[in-house]
Amino acid sequence: MRNFMLLKIIAILALFALSSVPSIFAAEGALTTEMINQYRSALQLDGRARAIYNAVSGNDINNLALNRDLLRQQNDLFSHKIKTKGITNQKSSGRCWLFAGLNIMRPIVIDKYKLANFEFSESYLSFWDKMEKSNCFLEDIIAMRDRDPLDREMEMTLTDPIGDGGWWNYVVALIEKYGAVPKDVMPESFNSENTGSMNKLISRKLRADAIRLREMAKDSATVENLRSEKVKMLSEIYRMLVLNFGEPPREFQWRFENKDSTLSASKVYTPQTFYRDFVGVDLGQYVNLFNYPARDYGKHYQVQGARNMYDSRFMDFVNVESSVLMEVAMKSILEDDPVWFSCDVGKDQYGAKGLMATNIYDYASIYGTDFEMSKADKITFRDITANHAMALVGVDVKDNHPVKWLVENSWGSDKGNGGYWTMTGNWFDNYVFNVIVKKKYLPKEVLPIFDQAAITLPPWDPMMQIIRHTD
Repeated sequence: MRNFMLLKIIAILALFALSSVPSIFAAEGALTTEMINQYRSALQLDGRARAIYNAVSGNDINNLALNRDLLRQQNDLFSHKIKTKGITNQKSSGRCWLFAGLNIMRPIVIDKYKLANFEFSESYLSFWDKMEKSNCFLEDIIAMRDRDPLDREMEMTLTDPIGDGGWWNYVVALIEKYGAVPKDVMPESFNSENTGSMNKLISRKLRADAIRLREMAKDSATVENLRSEKVKMLSEIYRMLVLNFGEPPREFQWRFENKDSTLSASKVYTPQTFYRDFVGVDLGQYVNLFNYPARDYGKHYQVQGARNMYDSRFMDFVNVESSVLMEVAMKSILEDDPVWFSCDVGKDQYGAKGLMATNIYDYASIYGTDFEMSKADKITFRDITANHAMALVGVDVKDNHPVKWLVENSWGSDKGNGGYWTMTGNWFDNYVFNVIVKKKYLPKEVLPIFDQAAITLPPWDPMMQIIRHTD
């Protein structure tokens, strides 16, 4: 008995000894006690470091890191501005791509008819965007009916059936099929401006429909049978959308007042004839230029799945250097043509003053380290993504080179500088991803690249993440 107790004590002591030296027996690559002790020993909180600790631990880091010297150097003077009137507001929705698309056409309409102001109905096109995305989702489910739900492409499809995000080609597809209407013909509703709950419920319904379609497929239903069922499913989606938005008009009577207070004659339009006869902007003249340094320049690309309509093309673009984007954007603005663009608005932007400037926040000085990465690496490793679209409506040119840009946002006039932002050239280079411009502004060697067969990027390419988050 005595020997047994002695052996038990020795075993306990041995276990205790082993537990005190984890670096010997820990899995390779684990965070060890020795490593932690090393970090503790290396940490020296002198007076300056303690002051930083006291400040950082009790405050918003952006307020502390704000580069006030850089802020003082900025101004909102521009050598050329496009005449714009009024700031739009997407409210709590992810429709920036749609607002930006319509906003580059607003000045054209205002100037053409000498209007005091004008705004398209974003709600009208949002309704049809949701309807088309629902159809696209169900068609994708039919096409992938035999796949495992954990399949990579299936998982992406199921994650966000009718999210608010979109792209320029979404705007074009919607207008070409459904036309457009003035805002007072179909004004915003609560849920068109606050889409979160509506999106969740419609997505839930679509996922339930997806389960039903997959069950039918297991029971040997043909594609024709599945599509017949899909038609019935979409009728329920249409009803849900009408309850949230109101029903979109098939025709309407409309008149306008110009800045001289002269009223036009009242006229009956359909949404399609309104866009064709009243707006008249040729969307086919616009092309998409990207700066995607993780891919080869001078190539034509398309992104699989980047569409909001089943019968429309995937988003495509020609990849060029950032300097080309700046050159064509400057040419467009100097000709009074606004420019649709996408960017990562969450980086280096100071909303209180409406400023987008690289290093407006000096995090390196506070933390004593650097965060340097190339733009290509930032995209590939998901540090930046195009999460917002806006319109360029002004440029400040020095020695034939753009030094800063005037940005029209869609966050209302109480944000930024009365709804506008000033963007520096460095910020453009680092965080702008694409511009939508008329073909006539392209360098002569770039336009023919659009005739090349497009290289297809998969849905999980970082570019697809850019598209899904542009809202």
